[in-house]
Amino acid sequence: MTLDGRAVLVTGVSRSGGIGAAVANRLAADGATKLFLTGWAPHDSGQPWGEDPGGGQGVAEVLRGDGVSVEFLSADFADPDAAQQVMAAATSAFGRVDALVANHARSSRQSLATLTAGELDASFAVNARATLLLMRHFVEQHDGSPGGRVVLFTSGQYHGAMPEELPYIASKAVVQQLTASLAVELAPRQITVNCVNPGPNDTGYATGELRRRVEHAMPAGRWGRPEDTARLVSWLLSDEADWVTGQTIASDGGWSARGSS
Repeated sequence: MTLDGRAVLVTGVSRSGGIGAAVANRLAADGATKLFLTGWAPHDSGQPWGEDPGGGQGVAEVLRGDGVSVEFLSADFADPDAAQQVMAAATSAFGRVDALVANHARSSRQSLATLTAGELDASFAVNARATLLLMRHFVEQHDGSPGGRVVLFTSGQYHGAMPEELPYIASKAVVQQLTASLAVELAPRQITVNCVNPGPNDTGYATGELRRRVEHAMPAGRWGRPEDTARLVSWLLSDEADWVTGQTIASDGGWSARGSS
């Protein structure tokens, strides 16, 4: 498998231990020589895990040291113009974008009792609206040559209840439900569209009892790692995956296969 010469836009690269960073590192290892990365550190600063001081820019600098052509742009996808600006910057940097990995996400914890209109609007803006607009602008610049790829990200809401995270899972459900329709529309353009559910992933947010409980419940006895997800994403971008489209794939070590257990 090789991604030689591919230009890939990866969003959600704001922490060195996150899925976005792992994806960028894996794509570079598999031959993608042009990477355009985005992240939004202020979102992390308001979360329990906090902001990574090095952040996405640090990920980019390490990759440049390995000879990869990398650009990083801090982008807030709550801004309705951000998707167009990001795609324009990526095409300006590399002439074209062959693949889009829409890994960005706004995380929020609100149950029905604490639900607010403001958080609903913010979550849908970042998780659903920005993803769709990124896809629109990606397709606009794509010339229809073989190898067009889009990988979207959802969560586990379609496998089990997540009642404490309603704005997040509602907006992620939109992405997952759109995958099949977008894949059918874009197949004639030589673009595949797939969606990844990374399951419980050890990106540094889980500690204490939550970490122990999930680890005990995992069929393989461990949390997923960002590198597990990155391997799947890289394969989906490769020529080997050109007959796979419209799918939601859980890369979760069997977490979603447990049923009601």
